[in-house]
Amino acid sequence: MSDHSEEHMKIIRKPDGTLTLLRKPESRSLPQSDPTLSITVLSKDLTINPHNDTWLRLFLPKQGTNDNKKLPLIVFFHASGFVTSSAASTMFHDFCVNIADGAAAVVASVEYRLAPEHRLPAAYDDAVETFHWIKSSQDEWLTKHVDYSRCYLMGNSAGATIAYYAGLRVASGEVGDLEPLKIRGMILRQPYIGGTQRTESELRLENDAVLPLSVNDLMWELALPVGADRDNEYCNLTAVDGWRVEKVRDQGWRVMVSGCGGDPLVDRDRELVKLLEEKGVCVVSDFEEEGCHGIELTDPNKAKTLIRLVKHFMSS
Repeated sequence: MSDHSEEHMKIIRKPDGTLTLLRKPESRSLPQSDPTLSITVLSKDLTINPHNDTWLRLFLPKQGTNDNKKLPLIVFFHASGFVTSSAASTMFHDFCVNIADGAAAVVASVEYRLAPEHRLPAAYDDAVETFHWIKSSQDEWLTKHVDYSRCYLMGNSAGATIAYYAGLRVASGEVGDLEPLKIRGMILRQPYIGGTQRTESELRLENDAVLPLSVNDLMWELALPVGADRDNEYCNLTAVDGWRVEKVRDQGWRVMVSGCGGDPLVDRDRELVKLLEEKGVCVVSDFEEEGCHGIELTDPNKAKTLIRLVKHFMSS
């Protein structure tokens, strides 16, 4: 692994070969839970598992508090390669505010455990635990404003991978009964997928400014179980047992996969779409030629376009 990628991610490699990640302090946006404030979306934090320090930030559009109409629920997982950032990071807080407002949905943004302290499948386990927590929670924002029969799993980058892998566990019946929670589909924005064989887009965009190949490799080194390569099913989603994907079809879920041509991972995202289609899953794919990995977090117009797609996906 190059020294450049370690410097890029603020990594220290110790003499024994272990890696220490120097994370930047998160800029935590303060939740707003007072309905009298002149804001469009209310938010608050709720503890999931105090032992693991997992929690979720709940976003409620004020339009949903003004009538008795219940709203769909989006369980959202943030990006950053399984190793950095938080549901409290300003860019993810603001993105979820825009989703809740623009898509008219309650959004539950999950604070999951990060690698390398907690390697995969820890984040996938935290996602499943979140589903069980939501189904049994008596929080008023959930019980009063959420239509439990319209739940969608969503994430961008690594968050999309968490949504997908945890969704496979649910669809295949591995996690027990989630009633009254009913998942209708998954919304996967630029899923973070790897593999040992390089794709054309990875080679073409090897020195990409946002996600260079060396940094991508390092994040997988930090996130995967020790000794696992990038063809592990936790990383290479096309290596997951086919019967689990078929269970998504059997559940009648729809899956939206969204990406863009300037993302080094775009070829892998297209491969995932192909796999889902081959297994008979109802897939809505949206790929633009322009744009980079995570552009919806920095370009308001791209964010608005994506949120419009999300709203249409949930209503169709």
